Amino acid sequence: MADKPEKKPSAFLQNPQNSKSQPFTPGPSESHHEKATIFEPEERAAIEANLKRKLDLRCSLFVLIYIMNYLDRNNIAAARLKGLQDDLKLDNTQYATCLSILYVGYILIQVPSNMLINRISRPSLYISAVMVVWGLISTLTGLTTNFGGMVATRFLLGFVEAAFLPGALLILSKWYTKRELALRNAILFCGNIISNAFSALIGAGVLSNMQGVMGHAAWRWLFWIEGAVTVAVAISAAFILPDLPTNTKGFTREELEVAQLRMTEDVGLEDKDSAYMGVFDGLLMVVKDFKVYVMMLVFTVYTVGLSFNAFFPTLTATLGFGYVPTLLMSAPPWVFACIVSLVNAWHADKTQEKFYHIIGPIVGGLVGFVISMSTDNTAARYVALFLQASSYAGYIIFYSWISSSFPRPPAKRAVALAMVNAFAQLGNVAGSYVWDLKENGYRKSYGIVTAMFVLTIVGCWVFRMMLVRLNKKLDSGELQIGWGTSGHEKNVDNGAGRGAGSPDGAAAAEVSSRFRYLI
Repeated sequence: MADKPEKKPSAFLQNPQNSKSQPFTPGPSESHHEKATIFEPEERAAIEANLKRKLDLRCSLFVLIYIMNYLDRNNIAAARLKGLQDDLKLDNTQYATCLSILYVGYILIQVPSNMLINRISRPSLYISAVMVVWGLISTLTGLTTNFGGMVATRFLLGFVEAAFLPGALLILSKWYTKRELALRNAILFCGNIISNAFSALIGAGVLSNMQGVMGHAAWRWLFWIEGAVTVAVAISAAFILPDLPTNTKGFTREELEVAQLRMTEDVGLEDKDSAYMGVFDGLLMVVKDFKVYVMMLVFTVYTVGLSFNAFFPTLTATLGFGYVPTLLMSAPPWVFACIVSLVNAWHADKTQEKFYHIIGPIVGGLVGFVISMSTDNTAARYVALFLQASSYAGYIIFYSWISSSFPRPPAKRAVALAMVNAFAQLGNVAGSYVWDLKENGYRKSYGIVTAMFVLTIVGCWVFRMMLVRLNKKLDSGELQIGWGTSGHEKNVDNGAGRGAGSPDGAAAAEVSSRFRYLI
């Protein structure tokens, strides 16, 4: 809108039977290219405010889904305190295997799942369906009677749950700009963080009151109750979660047009895949991009450092209290971590900076580790748990750093998010065995995660330097970015065999003049 062009109403606005407040149901052939509207600034601002209000409200369900995702995955830690390990006759290595096997299925399915969800028009139905399945599997966990049964259900649970997080991150990245994404990711991850608190509180309630009910152990009721709640939430997700900016019901036509315009303005290209792209082109783009391998390694090391979360009730138990006080005392550190994460993400969005907003919480976690290793004072060790939990705030920013480092096309971003997150689950597998060193209040375990956090800081600095170097090449015109594929040549292949002479190649040059990596 450089010279105040004359407003050209879309066909929708020309129809007197339609109203701006009337929800728009997209048809199969609707496209904002065909019926685009040029908005006045005041009108655009009002439409965008309504869009974000509706979108934030609907996407808030992701938080509840993530809470259930995490509860169903980590309720085994609370169940362990009330006899699960003894009833199933598991030694410590077998219990660690039950924890780690979940991540095997988690790793296997994430990339193909995100490739699929990027290509379907109703991702809300996909997420709802997989949630029903994992709720049923979680319920069946309460029926297991031996090591083999627990391993089987945990593997299947991870296999199905894997679809949620990278899928949710992809959906958010299709609606929110890079100046909004870190905070929205933080709100999503508050479901993860608060679930640690809820897990402790729910665990305390169920484990205290359900022992022997109908002849069953309390830990079995924990799986049955949480699994049933998951299925109920899954059904509502099909009707509430948004799909794509081109076809989601409940928004007006103008709101959908603005939603697509926002994403185009964010990078300089529409947030959609080229018509020439094949099923595996996004995957091929990612495996050719060296940045993804650095992020995979750094994120995996970071995940090992955060492995204390699966053992948080056990670590809290080292303070010397009973199992109910232990579960209740496990909650406040995660509430604190949620507050720190929201403030940190808000400031990251405001400043458009990533590196220091990642390493700042990590440094806080390092202080917590050192306190836990160096003193037996109960109050000091409890404060240390708060600092350790707050280190999750940097983990959340890392996810938005993935999205901003692989902005276009969506097929590449989908695979990058899934690949980095899936590979990082190896950190959870390794972390399952880190906390088997009980001597002196897990001091050796704390020493391992301390080393992992130091390596994470070094790795983040290396990645930041890589992006600084790429930005300098963009500034000089030496490098062009088009359709998510970077190279050192001016004529950049867009991933489908077309160079700068094509319309998409020309668009690549335009993107290069606007886009800079966030560091």
